[in-house]
Amino acid sequence: MYQFTNDYSYLAHPRIIKALEKYSDEHNIAYGLDKHSFSASNYIKDIFDVPNASIHYLAGGTQTNMVLISSAIKHYEGVIAANSGHINVHETAAIEGSGHKIITVNGKDGKVYPNDIKEVMELNNNEHMVKPALVFISNSTEIGTIYTRKELLDLREVCDEYGLYLYLDGARLGSALTSKECDYEPSFLGHVLDAFYIGGTKNGFLFGEALVIVNKQLQKDFRYAIKNKGAMLAKGYAVGIQFEEAFKDGLYFDIAKATNEVADYLKDKLAISSKEQPTNQIFIKLDNKKAQEVINKFGTEMWNKGKNESEIRIVISFMTTKKDVDELIEFLK
Repeated sequence: MYQFTNDYSYLAHPRIIKALEKYSDEHNIAYGLDKHSFSASNYIKDIFDVPNASIHYLAGGTQTNMVLISSAIKHYEGVIAANSGHINVHETAAIEGSGHKIITVNGKDGKVYPNDIKEVMELNNNEHMVKPALVFISNSTEIGTIYTRKELLDLREVCDEYGLYLYLDGARLGSALTSKECDYEPSFLGHVLDAFYIGGTKNGFLFGEALVIVNKQLQKDFRYAIKNKGAMLAKGYAVGIQFEEAFKDGLYFDIAKATNEVADYLKDKLAISSKEQPTNQIFIKLDNKKAQEVINKFGTEMWNKGKNESEIRIVISFMTTKKDVDELIEFLK
């Protein structure tokens, strides 16, 4: 029975596996200084229109967030994030463990808005309090929503007003960018963000994320920061090969688009608007008995447990087929 637990329970897309097999007997320079990583970086710079960015390949999202944030801000500075943000709820205090307080805001639909930032800046306004220095957002968010072009421009404006870095967690960036509700091209991101990462782990890769640092202030000595935090892969080329394969001809976006199409198929069956749930994470409410039955059979995750009714999360991956969805629908009926 297919499991809808998450989008990284299956090994990797066939082309990613073949690419790794193809170069399995090839000698490569270590620590991300290999030809495949350089090639992948050139593709990313072109697609995201960031010719002067520095690009680094890391193993996972938590590691990427921790290294970037701990390197970007001073020890007395903190991070503004939605209370549902990944760094706040699913990273075991990795950011705070590195010495930086997470200043949470309620936001809306999993997103941070300019007024949230302004309220934080008004409250944290002297040396007796943690100084906000960076705004953390995710696209898509932890609840599957995405930022619009205007929302990102508004965030950029308020960050410039207060001298804050704007950093985007892109664990599911592929799903966000290929959503029918997305109103910008990948190249737009390079013009509004100081840094962002492109998620591979949740988009058909064996593992790996590409951190794109646009702001030159954050680029200096960043490889020292990676090594210092124990995040520098000796076999960095294993990530570089995957990103090279995924971006040389648009495979990265093809995987995400196909995933979203199956997610849309499920939404249609459930009469869910793609405007409300635009990406590959789908949330539905069921009575507790039925919710537990679905969890037991299909591996879905309990998201919000209520007294009589609960919300579960269904995640579509690159391996999910419409046949898998039909089986789930039939069981729900």
